[in-house]
Amino acid sequence: MLGVACGSVLIGSAALAQDAAPVQEQAAPAEGLGDIVVTAERRSENLQKVPLSVGVASGDALRAYTAGGDDTLLALSGRVPGLYVESTTGRIFPRFYIRGLGNIDFYLGASQPVTIIQDDVILEHVVLKSNPVFDVRQVEVLRGPQGSLFGRNTTAGIIKFDTNKPTNDFESRASVSVGSYNSVSLDAGVGGPLIKDLLSIRLSTLIQHRENYVDNAFAGVSADNTATPRKDAMGGFDDRNVRVQLALTPGERFTLDLSGHARWYDGTSTLFHRGALKKGSNDVSAEPRNTVSLDEGNDNPQSYNTYGGSARASYDFGPATLTSITAYETTSGFSRGDTDGGAAANFPVRGVANGFGQSQGQIRDLDQWSQELRVAGTPGGRFNWQIGGLYFDNRDITDFYQRAFFLTGTARNPNNWVRLHDVNTSWAGFGQVSYELMDKLTVTLGGRITEDKKRTELLKTADQANGAVTYRGRRDVTLKSTKPSWDASILYQANPDVSLYSRIAQGFRGPTIQGRSAVFNSDFSTANSETILSWETGIKTRLLDNTLSLNATVFGYRVNDIQLNGNDLNGNGILFNGNKAEAYGMEAEANWKPVPNLTLGAGLSLLHSAIRDKTTEVQVCALNNVVVCTPSRVPRAVPGAFGTTYLVKIDGEPLPNAPEYNVDLTARYDQPLGNGGRAFIAGDFNIQGYTQFVLYKTKEFTANGNFEGGLKIGYAAPDDAYELAVFARNITGEKNLKGVIENYMAAVFNEPRIIGVSLSGKFR
Repeated sequence: MLGVACGSVLIGSAALAQDAAPVQEQAAPAEGLGDIVVTAERRSENLQKVPLSVGVASGDALRAYTAGGDDTLLALSGRVPGLYVESTTGRIFPRFYIRGLGNIDFYLGASQPVTIIQDDVILEHVVLKSNPVFDVRQVEVLRGPQGSLFGRNTTAGIIKFDTNKPTNDFESRASVSVGSYNSVSLDAGVGGPLIKDLLSIRLSTLIQHRENYVDNAFAGVSADNTATPRKDAMGGFDDRNVRVQLALTPGERFTLDLSGHARWYDGTSTLFHRGALKKGSNDVSAEPRNTVSLDEGNDNPQSYNTYGGSARASYDFGPATLTSITAYETTSGFSRGDTDGGAAANFPVRGVANGFGQSQGQIRDLDQWSQELRVAGTPGGRFNWQIGGLYFDNRDITDFYQRAFFLTGTARNPNNWVRLHDVNTSWAGFGQVSYELMDKLTVTLGGRITEDKKRTELLKTADQANGAVTYRGRRDVTLKSTKPSWDASILYQANPDVSLYSRIAQGFRGPTIQGRSAVFNSDFSTANSETILSWETGIKTRLLDNTLSLNATVFGYRVNDIQLNGNDLNGNGILFNGNKAEAYGMEAEANWKPVPNLTLGAGLSLLHSAIRDKTTEVQVCALNNVVVCTPSRVPRAVPGAFGTTYLVKIDGEPLPNAPEYNVDLTARYDQPLGNGGRAFIAGDFNIQGYTQFVLYKTKEFTANGNFEGGLKIGYAAPDDAYELAVFARNITGEKNLKGVIENYMAAVFNEPRIIGVSLSGKFR
């Protein structure tokens, strides 16, 4: 399911004007389009004058996508050109890809090349990245390496969320909807002055609920002694979030913003439909969406509690402003699942029931601290500058359990779990200067030096039932890398309505350790730093008396020593460095208001990516010594302790989860009424091109032409006091393939069709 309230769903509507102050939204003018103000360079600027590729979605648009209860992060996938988001671990582990560059690893300690920033706070751990965004003002997607000003380092890009802040006047807004499967979503914020002109507050909340709607059809008693079959056993969730913000302004020079938030989440982890994919085809139409047959996993529960807070202090000295951002995040919880996606007795291997693929990842404790100091010159003149430093510290203790996929007779190892201690620290110094060389021509240079250090310690091995220790790998691994990042751009303002820019950037992602293999008594796998060199050039325009905006970018990049994930000879998921990957493509966004009551939006991304590595091989899908899928290359058979393994080379393959194209179309028509209100109809339509889910090409593990659409019809009261509407998401009930488990030919589907009613309003 993608979104709802299509009056806000438009990319065009997503581009409705914002004030330069990052607090208030401003309605688009009756004639023409409004301006978009972004903070992609840590200062408020018109999007048309920023020399890099930035995709923007408004808070109203994001609330529209999630009114049916959809995940607030997954809903962005494809809605901003070049951005793809997916998860095979439920709502607590989204994976992000920008211009095809991401990480398919499901390990809790996995590193991702896309950084998430909420209100200037870095969220680096994969679970923290799942923190829902709510009462949000604007979303900005900064494409390409962004080491100079944001994050710890990012080779792919940044997704930046800015929430609605406390104001000196009373202000509130709320959106509530109910729909199919008793889905409920409430996104609200209210605030105003506690002490006029001195202290303001804003309270925000997001509450999402869906009842279980997926049946477990397994007949018998499962491995965890749960009697089956059961109706409505899985698929539901309760996601409860609250945030409080305080803004202290004791004078014209000093401001202090305090923020605290909490999340309590209980739900169902991703459901894998075993055998939904048949050899030679990626057609999943025959597999029922609302039924699985799981003999393990205890109905795939997951639960996480997350808390955090930040303090942002700023003092204006006149010629420069000093800003300090201190933040802390902590989380704990677990996610459990039947990862083979089906009943073991139905899938024998060497004559023995196979598929006891129950797994559980549990974060016993995670703590993340970050501290940033930044000094910036007063913006607005020909010369702008800023310098700063960042310290980042993340520490967690994680348990990982995985029942062995291959059994000896009927024996199982009850102690097949490990405990890991991960530590990630990073120091960085950065700076940027921007200078208007001559009228209409501005040059910007930025740089950063970063030390990134990771350590993984094995606290408990996967001992045998009799207590014997068979692990012979490393128990304590430390990796460290210190590297520079930089970028340079040039912007030419041809006229007030047309600007041209070019940008080149170099970034890196620090070394990574994967300790999950220890659960199979295999040594840790590691990867050294990857580096990227990226270029882009684009045009930003306002045309036809400001009724049409058209922005387009062409880009290319090369990643050396790219960090990849595959399976080894024993079927264990491992981390490794490939030689390199190359990609090129384009993104375009258009918003058009041909008449005052009609708004049209369109987004397009095109991408060609390829791994360049003539020697690396990865394991392909196989069960019972038989290849169960159809690789495009003939596999090489390698005998091993668990039977024959089949390997193929990945040279020339596209990056996984990198759609070759994505198209997003939106439209809204408003009919004025005699009382000053409006009746409206709005719709959106998204198409995803060829996407390969794994490192090697097959007929099965791909999607091509996935599409979803939405419709909303409603009434908006005079002055937009409130809006009442009926909506449908995934209106045609598409069952799209979104992920796979290779050996079990298992499929992951998109969200079902949701039909409902929504009510929203703003009060001042």
